[in-house]
Amino acid sequence: MRLKSLAVFVFGLLAIAGIALTMSARSFAASSDIPAWLQAHVGNDDGEISQVVLERARALYLKKVAQGAVHNGCYFAMDATRPGDLGNGVLGRRYYVICEAKQSFRAISSGHGGGRNLKGVVDFSNSKRCAKNFGNALDSSLTTGGAYMTGEAKTSFKGFYRIGAKKDQALLRTFIQFDGEGETANARQRVIGGHAARLLRGMCVRKNPNSSYADHDGFVPYGKLVDYAGGRSNGCTSWSPSDADQIISMVKGNPTTLYIYPESRDITAVSKSGAYWNASCLKEIGKPKFWPRKSLEPIIAQYAKDNPPPPSQPLPICTGP
Repeated sequence: MRLKSLAVFVFGLLAIAGIALTMSARSFAASSDIPAWLQAHVGNDDGEISQVVLERARALYLKKVAQGAVHNGCYFAMDATRPGDLGNGVLGRRYYVICEAKQSFRAISSGHGGGRNLKGVVDFSNSKRCAKNFGNALDSSLTTGGAYMTGEAKTSFKGFYRIGAKKDQALLRTFIQFDGEGETANARQRVIGGHAARLLRGMCVRKNPNSSYADHDGFVPYGKLVDYAGGRSNGCTSWSPSDADQIISMVKGNPTTLYIYPESRDITAVSKSGAYWNASCLKEIGKPKFWPRKSLEPIIAQYAKDNPPPPSQPLPICTGP
């Protein structure tokens, strides 16, 4: 009986060792399968992509290609643990455009979700430089890490802005809808997607009945153009206008994948040995937090009920030239 028990014990140890070796081999394969030219871009400095971010982004892309859901030769990744603003007008490059067939790798800037401060209740806002709070609740304006696919493109008129003496330019902004899975499954419900980091502020209206954008009273909206490429978004992925044009042209009618790091599991594991988080931002934010929708959405809904917005007012008539 003792010999039999010993044999079972030894067999169990060998089985565990075999599983460990298999997992190690899979981990090694995930890294070694990456082409050498792409592996050369792996690192933790600005403009480089961290190993875990690349491995997950690539695995998502290859899975969707194998399923026949993606035929695009390029895919995207974003590392939201990195700083969005490096100071002195320099933006952090933490959004990645990877086209393996062309051996092309680009790192560009991208905004992160600004979150919100529900005054007197709870503060889950983020600074301009580093994101501390993440989540998937409706109306939270937070970034949610995980798997996405790009969807349809929709272009909308935002208004006119002045580019010279009595010379106007229409702001037409294209929005790429994202569809998610798992923790990002409500991306469409949250209207999460990608667009140029441009908007109009200080809105007013001018009489221009001949404009195709005029309302039934002949008025057209005007505003001041604001480029917030170095700022925060309402949870969407925002790019500089030139980068947005390129990305939108790549995915319009030709969907691909986007992987955003970190997921909630990464936020939970940040204090563990071997877990990845950008060192500069981690030092600044202390401990990151993930706000699950089941706990945050009721708080947001109650705050909205207790603090209803004032009645909407018509835009004022523009003054000046």
